[in-house]
Amino acid sequence: MLTNKPKTLWMAGVALALAAGTAPAAEPAAGGKPADPIQQMMQNYKPELKQKIMKLTPEMRATVKKLHDGHTRKSQQLTLRQIMHEILSDYQSIAAGIATDNAEQAADSARRLANHRIPKGGLFPYFPLEMVNDADMGVLPTMNEAVEGSALKLAEAAEKGDMATAAARLSDIMTGCVACHQKFRASPPGASNLLLKK
Repeated sequence: MLTNKPKTLWMAGVALALAAGTAPAAEPAAGGKPADPIQQMMQNYKPELKQKIMKLTPEMRATVKKLHDGHTRKSQQLTLRQIMHEILSDYQSIAAGIATDNAEQAADSARRLANHRIPKGGLFPYFPLEMVNDADMGVLPTMNEAVEGSALKLAEAAEKGDMATAAARLSDIMTGCVACHQKFRASPPGASNLLLKK
């Protein structure tokens, strides 16, 4: 999910570990309730991105918030591309664990992949602006289940010593990653629409 628009890198899939970065707790809003983390992130968004997000249905905004809230690790520094590199590393560690019959490595790496960091600014800034709409965002829960859901099922299988099922789930994770990349990433990856064509 890469677009080479300035500050708009999207490479979501592999949808996903060295130091655990966490976001500070949300400051209480007026009335003592914690501020909505999405609202806090939006303070750093350009006006055109804010406008696109506000055009999403409340249900879609709630869906994206739920995806964010499902992750305990939130970075204040890393971009989505850096997090995708971590996810790839976790994926490779899962594969190594399966190949060497190391169920603990496979399970631990799969759980880390499923709880990958959320990048600085959340997910919205890394989508192409034209894809911040209900139709395109609507595929996120399915892709999330394919990647993170399969990773958690892989961890369960590995912990039971069922490495054949774990290996099958590894394929499911990659299928989800590729589908997400095909949907959101520029083709070819790394290409820029900001260069003059000659």
